[in-house]
Amino acid sequence: QVQLVESGGGLVQAGGSLRLSCVASGSIYSINAMSWHRQAPGKQRELVAAISSGGGSTNYADSVKGRFTISRDNAKNTVYLQMNSLKPEDTAVYYCNADILRRRWGPRVDYWGQGTQVTVSS
Repeated sequence: QVQLVESGGGLVQAGGSLRLSCVASGSIYSINAMSWHRQAPGKQRELVAAISSGGGSTNYADSVKGRFTISRDNAKNTVYLQMNSLKPEDTAVYYCNADILRRRWGPRVDYWGQGTQVTVSS
């Protein structure tokens, strides 16, 4: 089995910072792209940021460009999301996603974490 576990969410004032972490564990051969998504109440889940397997390529939602930074540590099977200059509209449950190979010749499967709440007060 594979598990993704997020941490680092919480309550912060507008203008503050948080750093989210997501650790993948279990039977893993390799991890391809990893990403962060978020879902606010009454809204659809949206992509926030994504990073390639080697970390050399990243992309961001327009709403977070210049404020959020995604990074990864492949030795630790971990992806991070550094969030600066937070705004009330960033309030949401943040989910980690990873494209994982469990065996060398196995299928690539998308896995999701359980989510971590980020609340930004004005």
